[in-house]
Amino acid sequence: MKILKNILMLVGVVFVISTLVFAIQDQVDDDTVTVTADVKDKNVAEGYSISAITIPENLNFAGEMVPVNDPEVMERVDREFLVNTYWQSNALLLMKRAHRYFPVIEPILAKNGIPDDFKYLAVAESGLDNVVSRAGATGFWQIMKPTGKQYGLEINKNVDERYHLEKSTEVACKYLNKYKKKYGNWTLAAAAYNAGTGSIDKYLGIQQVDDYYDLLLGQETGRYVFRIMAIKEILSHPEKYGFEIEKEDLYSAVPTFKVEVDKPVLSFANFAQEYEINYKILKRHNPWLREAHLNNQSNKKYTIEIPNKGCYSIGE
Repeated sequence: MKILKNILMLVGVVFVISTLVFAIQDQVDDDTVTVTADVKDKNVAEGYSISAITIPENLNFAGEMVPVNDPEVMERVDREFLVNTYWQSNALLLMKRAHRYFPVIEPILAKNGIPDDFKYLAVAESGLDNVVSRAGATGFWQIMKPTGKQYGLEINKNVDERYHLEKSTEVACKYLNKYKKKYGNWTLAAAAYNAGTGSIDKYLGIQQVDDYYDLLLGQETGRYVFRIMAIKEILSHPEKYGFEIEKEDLYSAVPTFKVEVDKPVLSFANFAQEYEINYKILKRHNPWLREAHLNNQSNKKYTIEIPNKGCYSIGE
């Protein structure tokens, strides 16, 4: 009898404790729901929201219409608009850099008969930064060493003109015109710039089609032109996609003058000091100079850009 009484008391204690635990848990859940609702209400009240992207009508690349009535094409377009719109930090950086570098790129494209849309190809390739890929493609236009040399760029340990914006843009134009002549349209020319003519020819032959939008391509090239189109639209109309950026927020080109050099330079640090700048600033404006000196045993003429006096604060 005593044992039964003890068991009943134990059951009673467990019941009371369980009731308290569930009551506390219910209160925590209620509080959590309230906090979540409050945060949501606050975000909406302050204008923060995430929404689908409306794809613009008459979407085109280099004047060539995109068949957005094809549901598969539309999904691929939509993906790139979503990814590039909601990667806000990257989009803002691209807007800032474009303001500095597009004025250099645009007239070179125009001079060579390349549609203006191809400046966005450089954005897609490198983010307008002098990056080097795992394969060794270098600079804004991601030019491989053999290609650069084939089209007249000087590429060695001392000088690498793939880092020279004007000269590398000229080479990119030659390549793009070559691809346009081969394929008959700018869309396939852009795809070939990314994948190479060997890959594009292979896919066209196997799949027996002649249009970029009909090709089943690998992940990178399959997304490539769509990404360029999304970047073009976002950078051209940032306000449509929720970006608020003022002109003073953008990066501007530093005014420079040119100095011609036709002999070796033993020390670019000393050379820079002659123009009241330092080595870092000299290399910033001339990234194609790859070492701290210039060999130039052949007395070749090089043009070096020097920022105007007063553009930088040196040693302050």
